[in-house]
Amino acid sequence: MSERRTLFGVEIDPLTMDETVQRCLEAVHEDRQLEIGVVNAAKLVNMRRDQRLADAVSGCDLVVADGQAVVWAGRVLRAPLPERVAGIDLFMRLLAEAETAGMSVYFLGAKEEVLEEMLRRVADRFPGLKVAGSRNGYFDDSQQEAIAGAIADSGAQMLFLGMTSPKKEIFTAAYGERTGARVVHGVGGSFDILAGITRRAPEVWQRWGVEWLYRALQEPRRLGRRYLTTNAAFVLMTARELIRLTPSPASANRSN
Repeated sequence: MSERRTLFGVEIDPLTMDETVQRCLEAVHEDRQLEIGVVNAAKLVNMRRDQRLADAVSGCDLVVADGQAVVWAGRVLRAPLPERVAGIDLFMRLLAEAETAGMSVYFLGAKEEVLEEMLRRVADRFPGLKVAGSRNGYFDDSQQEAIAGAIADSGAQMLFLGMTSPKKEIFTAAYGERTGARVVHGVGGSFDILAGITRRAPEVWQRWGVEWLYRALQEPRRLGRRYLTTNAAFVLMTARELIRLTPSPASANRSN
């Protein structure tokens, strides 16, 4: 098992996509729960401002780098991560594996009309997939326990949460075990992408780490200011951490 890397005080698993998928399949086969946390630049910034979010992510069994900026920061700060494990790509891989292996899944999140359209498209793309159940993501905190119970009753082996942060992380931390799902994966806005509501950035944008810009251009009023603010904060965080880790000339001379 690879030793975790510590980045900005957060422990991240240095796994490839293939290794992450394998860990998930092993969890189902061995009948043990695996809660997956994914971190990108914005989430790492927000974890410093929101202790509940930080605790929820840190409490996950597996934490992987969802953003290319996190991979780059890992290289700069001598905490190397092998590659980006994008939440939506992991989601799609797990759906394909679940279809092949006959594993049942549950979808929780998005607006009802978005969820229904996504279910139609998933059924076309993965006709053999066993869908144990689904529910939209609009509910009060008081309903969380009952929803977790309904997921458990469905017998779903994998649970996908199409909700925003920190709602999906807090739900997972509080009720992930109660759901009985062996794999719990928060996939954020992936339901909207699968339903055709929003478009994903072309691969070249993803490779250059500017998928956030593509999303901001689609929804400038809602996302533009947010992304610019969090990305600037992430660059500043990385610079400060690099300064902290770089020995001063005086200390370097003392060590020689």
